[in-house]
Amino acid sequence: MLHTIAIRGYRSLRDIVLPLAGLTVVTGANGSGKSSGYRALRLLADCGRGEVIGSLAREGGLESVLWAGPEQPAGARRSGRVEGTTRTRPVSLEMGFASDDFGYLVDLGLPQTAGPASLFARDPEVKREVVFVGPVMRSSTTLVRRTRDYVETAAESGRGFDRLSASLPPYRSVLAEFAHPGAHPELAAVRDRLRNWRFYDGFRVDAAAPCRRPQVGTRTPVLSDDGADLAAAIQTIIEAGFDDLPRAVADAFDGAKVSVAVHDGLFDLRLHQPGMLRPLRAAELSDGTLRFLLWAAALLSPQPPSLMVLNEPETSLHPDLVRPLASLIRAAAAATQVVVVTHSPALIECLGATPIGDDTAAGDGVQLRLYKDLGETRIAGQGLLSTPAWDWGRR
Repeated sequence: MLHTIAIRGYRSLRDIVLPLAGLTVVTGANGSGKSSGYRALRLLADCGRGEVIGSLAREGGLESVLWAGPEQPAGARRSGRVEGTTRTRPVSLEMGFASDDFGYLVDLGLPQTAGPASLFARDPEVKREVVFVGPVMRSSTTLVRRTRDYVETAAESGRGFDRLSASLPPYRSVLAEFAHPGAHPELAAVRDRLRNWRFYDGFRVDAAAPCRRPQVGTRTPVLSDDGADLAAAIQTIIEAGFDDLPRAVADAFDGAKVSVAVHDGLFDLRLHQPGMLRPLRAAELSDGTLRFLLWAAALLSPQPPSLMVLNEPETSLHPDLVRPLASLIRAAAAATQVVVVTHSPALIECLGATPIGDDTAAGDGVQLRLYKDLGETRIAGQGLLSTPAWDWGRR
């Protein structure tokens, strides 16, 4: 289970440390930083796939995603004026997590030199990576550390570090290069955890959406990001024998049932509603009904990930579907760790997460309300006692 997510230097997230529970609800007004937190988590997951450099490039490059305010906004808070300050730290985007077993930290920055006449002089580089144990990175808890092209692993004797590589390319991660279960199981564990994280950011339900058309079906324990394999995912859940799906569909649609029809190997979803002489095909369902079924297939996966992140799942759903959706999310949180990004008061109330504060302990669910302070995203009610311990270290 993840206990901490830390982000420094990404958009409005100048320096934020988020405590996580089994169910974490992130809320706040538009522009408070919810989407930035969601995107930062996706970037962190991309480190496990070796794709973080390309992902940053698609966002416009490192310079376009960096915190744009003063390095230390304390002076602006005192005076009410935002002014530039002398930079004391290198240009960097830092992200990391801590969990029950391993933790990981990555530091991305601009290249010192990309080579003569290179067109990649603005490509971000991996400046630093650390894999550690326990809630906080310390020299004594570090298992693998990387500074630019030099990589070291903790010595088996427990004293000092042994060199692993002195020529790791700055665009490659230690997780991509050295995560072999036999040689470095700690790197493999962190890489596999990051690759296992699952993100859902809405689904297409327009007339041409893939989920409305019959598709070739194979056993599908994990719904795809675009929901194209919805029918196969629903059938996989049905054959797994779990009763959460039929109960959720009946609760949401007044006793309705869902099934899958197969013609010439093509799977097509069917919704059987009381009073209807025939079931409705996926192509006939309303946008809200289809979207709810997509969320049901995502949340009730027979192969739950270690972390599932949902971005505004209530979008385009009728208010009557919010409570059944919350039931689905709570059911998923019993099997995996779930982060929900939402600004729906009804969904927040149904999920029942406790607002964070110095006098509240993170139990099964915690609510983090984000707000902006001079452009910086902060967590309402978070104080010294409710901020997880975290150490960024230095290059």
